[in-house]
Amino acid sequence: MNKAKVYPWYFAIGAVIFYTVFSVIPGLVGIGYSFTDWSAYSKELHFVGLANFKEVFMGKGDYLRYITNTLLFTFVTTVMKTGLGLLFAVALSRGIKFMNFHRGILYMPSVLPILVTGLTFTSILNPKLGFLNSFLRSIGLGGLAQKWLVDPKIAFGSVMAVDIWRGTGYIMTMLIVGILAIPRDYYEAVAVDGANGWQRFWYITLPMLRQTLAVTIVLNVIYGLKVFDIIYALTNGGPGHRTEVLYTAVFKMMSKGLYAAGTTISSVLFIFMLIIGYFLVKILTKDEVVE
Repeated sequence: MNKAKVYPWYFAIGAVIFYTVFSVIPGLVGIGYSFTDWSAYSKELHFVGLANFKEVFMGKGDYLRYITNTLLFTFVTTVMKTGLGLLFAVALSRGIKFMNFHRGILYMPSVLPILVTGLTFTSILNPKLGFLNSFLRSIGLGGLAQKWLVDPKIAFGSVMAVDIWRGTGYIMTMLIVGILAIPRDYYEAVAVDGANGWQRFWYITLPMLRQTLAVTIVLNVIYGLKVFDIIYALTNGGPGHRTEVLYTAVFKMMSKGLYAAGTTISSVLFIFMLIIGYFLVKILTKDEVVE
């Protein structure tokens, strides 16, 4: 038997085993616990059926707000990071002066540790002594100064803005790679026909970037649904749970010993990820030709 044909199967089998042991089985176990009353305050475990899920979707808690916040965060940050990343990628693939310098500046936020980003922006957005409000006051725009991470009306928007700032450079880098992979012959051919910059972008760049865009959108959506660190670092879900998302709620439930509630929310998130991920892949790859 040809060894070149056998080796790929070794890797495939190893990947399946790894994924099953470390992802599928723990996920199924977690879903199983969501049908129980598992907690740190009782040594006994009882089956409670859909009671935990009823509490999430129809109870008096703030679970629906957590779900709404998670979906809103995912939608806004995905759209903004993809749109801005595409804009910067197109602008910085044209051979402008100091191009690599600009790329590095925009990419730098994505490599900063989340804790560093959180501490930095907690200081920058401080209502009294923060750099942003101090700067606005110094140029006569003190009326625009806000309690960025404290005011319930704008705290969630502030958190999303920080995440967009942090993630746009990473998306830009992926899209630049995709743009540079497009053969120059296409652009030269349409240039002969008199196509302007917008036409070149719309009829060549965008269609040729479709697969790369699909990957970035799916990665952004998965990240948005699982978001925890940036919110925990900036607001810890406050003020008044206004920036709480599913994973920060899971963390707090687990910390309180309410394991069943935590696994229930995790199960809900897992279901959302499966459904949204499936439809995203179907929509973004519907015209893909498989050879």
